[in-house]
Amino acid sequence: MLKIQEIRELIRLIDQSSIEEFVYEHEGTKVHMKKPSTSVPVETVVKTVAEPTVKIVTPEAPSQAPAQPTAPIAETKQEEQAKQETVNKENLHKITSPMVGTFYTAPSPDAPPYVKVGDKVKKDTIVCIIEAMKLFNEIEAEVNGEIVEILVQNGQLVEYGQPLFLVKPE
Repeated sequence: MLKIQEIRELIRLIDQSSIEEFVYEHEGTKVHMKKPSTSVPVETVVKTVAEPTVKIVTPEAPSQAPAQPTAPIAETKQEEQAKQETVNKENLHKITSPMVGTFYTAPSPDAPPYVKVGDKVKKDTIVCIIEAMKLFNEIEAEVNGEIVEILVQNGQLVEYGQPLFLVKPE
């Protein structure tokens, strides 16, 4: 019987190769891996011609104060926030899925989740379970820190290498 580390290594090797399907049988144990279809989606490009717009500007009365532009300032603040979030996310550790399977936040449907946003975790803290081939695999945090974001939903199918959690390392 294959050990979980051997299965993970097989998944990693198949993922990095051009092999689309892999089957391994030994002593009644069968491992079957298949990559998603590599078909290329077809895109349709539609060209539209924009009609020119005419803006009529009338002179304002001298007693009125000129209007202050608010849109560029708001856009600048939004751009700054987006850049800050990108920089912050670059400093975070991603806990990724070591296999293809179904993501679960708790050991059973009626149990509380292993972790929530804001929880402190250690390297060996179990953060979720991934079910693959009727086996429930406990996934550990891999780093000491704080859970900042949970990137997948309970019961969602996940791919090998897909980010599951963002952790702010200590």
